[in-house]
Amino acid sequence: MMFSSLLSLAAAFLPLIAAQTVTYEAESGSLNGVTKGTSVSGYSGSGYVEGFDASSDAVTISISSSSQKLYDLQIVYSAPYGEKTTSVVLNGSGASNVVLTATDSWATISAGQVLLNSGTNTIAIQSNWGYYLIDAIKLTPSAARPAHGVTSALVNSNASNSAKKLMSFLVKNYGTHMLSGQQDPTSLKWVESNVGKTPAIIGLDMIEYSPSRVEHGSTSTAVEDAIAFAKRGGIVTFVWHWNAPSGLMDTEGHEWWRGFYTDSVTFDVSAAMADTSNSNYQLLVRDIDAIAVQLKKLQAADIPILWRPLHEADGAWFWWGAKGAAPCIKLWKLMYDRLTNYHGINNLVWVWNSVSADWYPGDATVDVLSYDSYPTAGDHGPVSSQYNALYALGKDKKLIAATEVGSIPDPKLLQVYEADWSWFVTWNGEFVDGGSHNTLAYLKEVYNSEYVLNLDEIQGWNS
Repeated sequence: MMFSSLLSLAAAFLPLIAAQTVTYEAESGSLNGVTKGTSVSGYSGSGYVEGFDASSDAVTISISSSSQKLYDLQIVYSAPYGEKTTSVVLNGSGASNVVLTATDSWATISAGQVLLNSGTNTIAIQSNWGYYLIDAIKLTPSAARPAHGVTSALVNSNASNSAKKLMSFLVKNYGTHMLSGQQDPTSLKWVESNVGKTPAIIGLDMIEYSPSRVEHGSTSTAVEDAIAFAKRGGIVTFVWHWNAPSGLMDTEGHEWWRGFYTDSVTFDVSAAMADTSNSNYQLLVRDIDAIAVQLKKLQAADIPILWRPLHEADGAWFWWGAKGAAPCIKLWKLMYDRLTNYHGINNLVWVWNSVSADWYPGDATVDVLSYDSYPTAGDHGPVSSQYNALYALGKDKKLIAATEVGSIPDPKLLQVYEADWSWFVTWNGEFVDGGSHNTLAYLKEVYNSEYVLNLDEIQGWNS
């Protein structure tokens, strides 16, 4: 009798739980440049929205909320013409990009989170990379994120003490603070002079150490810049815009110094990684060995590095991602093995930089997951869709960072959305000093936020 009563009580609560998710039919929204369709079966409601072909095409859905509240957003869609990207615009400002995986049927995909204000709100699904169908959106109240399960253990069992201390420091602050960062010494000095604060992290590039650039006379002081900033108590991160080992077109618009771009090289990473005997494979090893020389200088100075090679691979605009995930993953594993096991470089914290699960090299060679965020200039949204995707990819066992940003995410929104980016690095030049991606007033607000840690606030992290 008691068991029966409990079943009845549980059944009574099921509708309440289900009712927490509310579906809003796209065809009931305000249509701009798009139309209602019915020819593709399987949709909900009375139809779906199609015709996303111009950049301004959008469907806007009005939603009322009794209070300010955070919701998980899902999109019900079909993408019969291949993988596409849509933009989610909340209350007329900002845009969060969502990748729609190719599918001929109707599928439901997470689109991050939205913070609804008390009263009437709007959610627009805007074209971006169009030619897809939108059936509906779904909103579910966001559950509080549990305590993080990230540990400070590094994938390299022989990691240096300084690398371990760096990882421990980052993990200690994960979810409670975000470290500030700036790419390039010149732009960092601009921040110091104009914002009045010094970033905790300097971003540097191994680009000019690439052998095919050295052959053209390139030189670099990046290693010396890293040592100088580390002496100030700062943290160093390196990316590598790897000029292709061979196949530089070196024609107008495709000059040799653009040799990391897919459109400026004939180098085929898939063919190079097909076997270890071909000449291009040997050139890849040669290049990795050249960078090892520089990394060993940093190891000798006992400077741990947040090391982020093969970045933005799934974008395919760089040659290492141009032939798909499989050869890129092989190249990542080759680099990890060559630097770690052959060269004995143990001061690296390995940072992977693609969101897609299909591109992930695996937990055994990755310490940190990351994303490079370049939204519309002045959009300081939390980039929660990508954060949540990385959170799921790493099963909350990997630290997550915003390794390049155009417009810096708003620290206030990050805390509301629980998008716990470990650090950010603003890209150089106009992204920091141009005034459109980040105004000076906004930069001062970010750098003076209690949530953000700057150089003066991390002193002694490695003691």
